[in-house]
Amino acid sequence: MSAVAPREAVSAHVNSAGPTHARLAHRRGRRAVEKAIEVALFLAALASVLVTGGIVYVLVSESVAFFAHVSLWDFLTDTQWTPLFDDAHFGIMVLLSGTLTSSFVALSIAIPVGTVIAIYLSEFAPFRLREIAKPFLELLGGVPTIIYGYFALLFVTPLLQLVFPQLPGFNVLSAGLVMGIMIIPYVSSLSEDAMRAVPMNLREGSYAMGATRFQTAIKVVVPSAFSGIASAYILGISRAVGETMILAIAAGMQPTLTFNPLEPAATITSYIVQVALGDLPHGSIGYQTIFAAGLTLMLITLAFNVLGHFLRRRFREAY
Repeated sequence: MSAVAPREAVSAHVNSAGPTHARLAHRRGRRAVEKAIEVALFLAALASVLVTGGIVYVLVSESVAFFAHVSLWDFLTDTQWTPLFDDAHFGIMVLLSGTLTSSFVALSIAIPVGTVIAIYLSEFAPFRLREIAKPFLELLGGVPTIIYGYFALLFVTPLLQLVFPQLPGFNVLSAGLVMGIMIIPYVSSLSEDAMRAVPMNLREGSYAMGATRFQTAIKVVVPSAFSGIASAYILGISRAVGETMILAIAAGMQPTLTFNPLEPAATITSYIVQVALGDLPHGSIGYQTIFAAGLTLMLITLAFNVLGHFLRRRFREAY
């Protein structure tokens, strides 16, 4: 009996050690897979940072060479933009006026219409209608921008000329209106997602206090989701400022200092397209203007993103 007992104990120990070893091996394998996934995600994030750093490096290095020939004061205050003429002028305000005017026209359409659509889809639309309407709305954002440009030039401009007979064939108004239509899906989709994320108990509490659905949507849901709505607005602004093909086709690409949307104008992006398609030699002052203009555009976009981050933090803390 004494010799059998140790043999049975050793056998039991070996049998129990087998499943334990298998569990440990499975755990080590799972940790290795998780580590590999973590490394892959880190490399993906690092790649985006490196690409951004590369873009900034190219813009800054070429802009430094540009500002070695053109003073920053003249760049910011000159009221003419003729970098390819013999009597060259480098007033970025000319391009900024076209960019800001077209963006203002576009956002005056996209922000109110997109917000109203988001409120309706989130708070009033039946489930089936929302599931049908939202994919179609997002499909509108997938239309190539060059199609929007020809739509503005060949359809919207003739309609506007019925109202404004003196309207030229190329103008900022038609380009801005169509650009606003293009931005609506971005604003409405992100705003609707932010409103849908508002907890239902806030709505129920509002209803319990006697509020209507409209009052609940305007006074409870929208303020609670405003951090996300502000992000949608900032994305819309960045999209408007950075739009290229619609303005290059329909706005005229004429560098004049004007804030009148009924006139043709050039924007920063349309000028970059115009010069990039030319035959200017690399390193010339005319070629370097596109990098100075691109750096200006990037700083404007960065300012709007910082403003959006500030608004998100402020309203997230408030609500």
